[in-house]
Amino acid sequence: MRKLSLVAGVAALAVTAGTAQAHGLGASGAGFAAGFAHPLSGLDHLLAMGAVGLWAVQLGGRALWQVPLAFLTMMAAGSLAGFAGMPIPAVEAGIVGSLLVLGALVAVAARLPVTVGAVLVGLFALFHGHAHGTEMPQAASAALYGLGFVLATAFLHAAGLAFGTVGANGMGRWAVRLGGAGVAAAGLLLLVA
Repeated sequence: MRKLSLVAGVAALAVTAGTAQAHGLGASGAGFAAGFAHPLSGLDHLLAMGAVGLWAVQLGGRALWQVPLAFLTMMAAGSLAGFAGMPIPAVEAGIVGSLLVLGALVAVAARLPVTVGAVLVGLFALFHGHAHGTEMPQAASAALYGLGFVLATAFLHAAGLAFGTVGANGMGRWAVRLGGAGVAAAGLLLLVA
């Protein structure tokens, strides 16, 4: 419990701490802190990235690392495309679709092959990454900003993995599945809004 409290405290400090004035890279919001904060600032990103971790636990085995890694890899590729100005059609629809599909997969505890799961989350990750890349502040260091949002995303995946592991047995399974239904419902609300 002490380790969990320590990790939570460090994560809270990382999220709330700004860059030191001496290392501001010449602009407000530029760099690692802005990149780390970006995935944490939107409910769509929080829910989708947490759902990836929950679903990976439901799939088990190699999926515990392959599914989140596929998301991180393809999100980085999508962000490079967004940063370079390469268009990806229907980015917002893809992000909303990720909530609907990933939430539904968790809600029904869908058992797909790990490779199919990795490809599916990788597809959705392109949309999330493209949004990160196009929304990067102009004065930001692309490398630091990218490192920030990749680490924040990994943190969100780890949170999903942790919650999924804690809820893997007994009534916890139903709580995880209910959480998946909540993610899908949020996607539906965003779709009709």
